[in-house]
This record gives sequence, structure tokens and C-alpha cells, in this order.
Amino acid sequence: MRRLTATLAALCLTAAPALAQCGGSFGGFVQGLKAEAVAKGHAPASVDRFFAPVRHDPAVIRADRAQGVFQLDFTSFARRLISQNRISAGQANAKKYDAVFDRVEAEYGVSRGVLLAFWAFETDYGAFQGDFNTLNALVTLAHDCRRPELFRPQIFAALTLFEHGDFDPARTTGAWAGEIGMVQMLPGDILENGVDGDGDGHVLLKTSAPDALMSGAKMLRHLGWRAGEPWLQEIVLPAEMDWSKTGLRTTMTPDQWQAMGVRPRSGQWLTGLPASVIIPQGRKGPAFLAYPNFSVYFEWNQSFTYVLTAAYFANRLTGAPVFDAGNPEPGLSGAEMKRLQQKLAARGYDVGDIDGILGAKSREAVQKVQQELGMPADAWPTAALLNRL
Repeated sequence: MRRLTATLAALCLTAAPALAQCGGSFGGFVQGLKAEAVAKGHAPASVDRFFAPVRHDPAVIRADRAQGVFQLDFTSFARRLISQNRISAGQANAKKYDAVFDRVEAEYGVSRGVLLAFWAFETDYGAFQGDFNTLNALVTLAHDCRRPELFRPQIFAALTLFEHGDFDPARTTGAWAGEIGMVQMLPGDILENGVDGDGDGHVLLKTSAPDALMSGAKMLRHLGWRAGEPWLQEIVLPAEMDWSKTGLRTTMTPDQWQAMGVRPRSGQWLTGLPASVIIPQGRKGPAFLAYPNFSVYFEWNQSFTYVLTAAYFANRLTGAPVFDAGNPEPGLSGAEMKRLQQKLAARGYDVGDIDGILGAKSREAVQKVQQELGMPADAWPTAALLNRL
């Protein structure tokens, strides 16, 4: 999960202006953090104990710069992340923690499939929670000047958890980006949404599945999850339609989509709520209807491919069939995608970072230029489009 709570963002903005927000010597940076912590009201002795073991971790920076898995298309990514072992383990955990999931569904309205999918993808149901020292990771990333506004406030959140007895600066480990526990929550999110699910007086997401599941559900509800509503449904598309209406920018009711020839792949429409048709690999590939709850996934992770795969896997874990992969046109390699982004940017389109990854802005730009060129506007970049440009 990669997000920053509004409360912690405000704390970051109100930090003492004389203190360096990033960069400089690492030791001097840590001294600045300590001074800021004391200025925020933390006891000096507590601050000293908290920061005593901190070290710069170059491996964290390397991990931050190398996230190539998100260059995979949806089908490849889904097949890499979803295995029969993960499905079987999900079913076993659903049974093992049935009473916890009952509480989650009653109190927060979040389906067990949704939480099981996150639990599987983030840590393989708690088996692999990451071995980066969390404090080192947070301070290293705050010192680095790429995204200090995200990570600096998390340090002070971890300090508060330490004072509560729920964080050990020397021994707490997790993901390279500072997430902790079975469902990988940042310290600020634990402070805001942590739930003592097992009643032991602590919120320990590393060792307590009830704590992790209840906390994850509370956070999803806090982010806008709508109780009892669906999030994703597989659909079948007609051979021809107005492809420019696909994508998350356009919402219509299932009846309106049906009037255009769209139909559920199996069963009936799940609801009459407005929804978007998403075709992650173009008009010849898999197709889904994304309901309002789908947007909440992006508060957990910003990658479209990850989000769609997690939402689909949540359906699989509650009985849906394997999606129809279709026969999509081959996508572009990372280098080709970079060239396409450069060409789109030269034409005045906002593609975001020129990084070879088909993100939301690049998809939107692709769809717009396809319309401009009179091509099917399905937002899927192909060699034919690259050649046209």
C-alpha cells in the first residue's frame, strides 16, 4: 500500500521551516528529525531511544528505483500473482478466520474476498512480510529527495507507535517502502485505522491476523468503501461499439451498457449502480465492469494493473471463474512504450512520467490520440499506433 493520510500530510506541512526536509548528510538529517520530534512534544529520552539504531539503507533506494513488475500487462501480471496454491490457502484462511471475517463484514461491510486478495498479494497470507528494517526504510526514503513528503510524516507516526509499545525501531521489519504487517499498512494508517482485533490491548499487524484483517477493513471503509456493494464484474463486449466510452472516465448504468451490446459473462448484473467498462488490454482482451467500490482500490495502490488484479482475485476467491483472456493485440515493450510516451508528449499530451509504464495518464493520452487518428479508441497501445505516430 502506498498512500499518505491527510492528517500526516498536514503534519509534514507544518514542520519547522528551518529544518532540511531532505538531503544533506544522513547524520545531520537524523538530528533534524530528532529536533522536530521534540518540538512536536515527544519526550527527548523517548526520541533518543527511537532514533538510536537508525541507519541509512542503500538497498531501500535500489528497491524504490526498480519496480519493473508493473510493466507487465494485466493477463501476465494476474497469472504471475494468482496460483492454485494462493487460491487454496485463501479458502483455508477464510475457513480458519471465519468468525473474524463475519465481524469484518458486519462492522465494515467489506467482503472477505477483498481482504483475502490483499492479504495474499501483500504477504502471502502473512508468510513473507518483508525483511527491511522499517525505521531505516522510512528515514532513508525521507532523506532521499524523490518523495520526502510521503515518508517524513510516517517517521513521526512510527515514533508514536513506539511510545504505545507497538513498534520496535531495532526489530520491526516490513516492506522496503515502510509498510508493516500482514496487509502492509504504513505507520500513519495504523495509527488512524488500527484495530485491536484479538483484544490483547495492542495493534500488532505482524503477528495477529485478527488485528490485520480488522485494521485493513476499517481503512478500506475509511477510504470510502461502500458496504455490501460489488466492485468488479466480468463482461462480454460486442464486436463493435464506441470504444472511446471505455475507461474509468465514463460511467453508465448496466442497463445503458446493455443497450450498447454489453452483457455479463455469467449470471445477472450485480447492481444498477453506475459503472465503467475497463478493457486493460484493449477491445480484444479481457473486459470488466468496475463499480464505485473499485475506485477505493487506488487508495491502497496506485498501479492500475495491481488494482485490477486484486479486484479480480477477490472475485475468484468468492467463486468467480477464471477470466476470459481473449486474444488481445500484442502490447509494447518497455522501450517501445517510452518511445510512444515521448511521441505523445511531443504532441502535447500529458502522459505523466516517461517511464515505459502504461499508467492512467498514458492510457488517457493513448485513447485521445487514437480518436484523433480515427483508430479504435480502446486505450491499448500497439505497434500499429506507434508506427502511425
